[in-house]
Amino acid sequence: MAVLELRHLRYLLAVAEHGNFTRAAEELHISQPTLSQQIKQLERTLGVQLLDRTGRTVRLTDAGAVYTDHARRALRDLAAAERAVHDVQDLSRGHLRLGVTPTFTAYLIGPLTAEFHARHPGVSLTLAEMTQDRIEAALLADDLDVGIAFAGAHLPSITAASLFTETLSLVTGTPRAQAMPKPLPVRALKDEQLALLSGDFATRSHIDTYFTRHRTAPRVTIEANSIQALTEIVQRTPLATVLPDAITHDHPHLSPVPLDPPLPTRTVTLLHREGAYQSAATRAFTELTHDLVRTRGYAPPL
Repeated sequence: MAVLELRHLRYLLAVAEHGNFTRAAEELHISQPTLSQQIKQLERTLGVQLLDRTGRTVRLTDAGAVYTDHARRALRDLAAAERAVHDVQDLSRGHLRLGVTPTFTAYLIGPLTAEFHARHPGVSLTLAEMTQDRIEAALLADDLDVGIAFAGAHLPSITAASLFTETLSLVTGTPRAQAMPKPLPVRALKDEQLALLSGDFATRSHIDTYFTRHRTAPRVTIEANSIQALTEIVQRTPLATVLPDAITHDHPHLSPVPLDPPLPTRTVTLLHREGAYQSAATRAFTELTHDLVRTRGYAPPL
């Protein structure tokens, strides 16, 4: 009966997510009549109606909303229990689910995953690039083991451990950077044409706030949702951009130009869900991340 009850929970959650028996049945690879019968069986067992079937879409009743909330937590805890049982302490195998905000894929994730794979080749890694709010939500839902993002206001039950301080500067091609004063007064940017990240990046909001505070309005000629595109553009044109200094470490044709006053720094953090099970792979990755930021000389957190 326990297996049947678990199946009931997954069936109910699928219907609640899709608001439709047909689409839920397709996702679950069962027939729609079978799914409907199983949900009715669950309702009879509980003695309450969980779904309102009278509208164009299927909705949870008040009782159904309460029950599905507990069902999600139960399935999450069971999944964590399964990982704990199969966790291999010697790291000969295992799996890690990592979420990062986009700018880190340009300079941190490459060396970090290369070193992790070199040390623990039997551990597989799932890497997801997403916004910080989605990382925190995924950690709380137990869809991620660890996240890399920034310090700030976090969701309840999210813990943040400081890694290093990220500094941003104006970035140009190296020959042009050598001819610029250092630091460059921010008012000089009014004569610059910039290529910047698009507005869906938190980094762009950070940059725009800085420009507004200092009453500077550079001409933004190009917006891109790819850091790789920006670095290619800046290498091949007279345009400048604003990016973390660390990105230039692996780009010999790009150089940072500090601004006066400087752009505000940001504290990079490692995020976990408070009280979550920490697998051997998660613990090893956490330790490696702290080691790597020290060996690469990133500024210690303020």
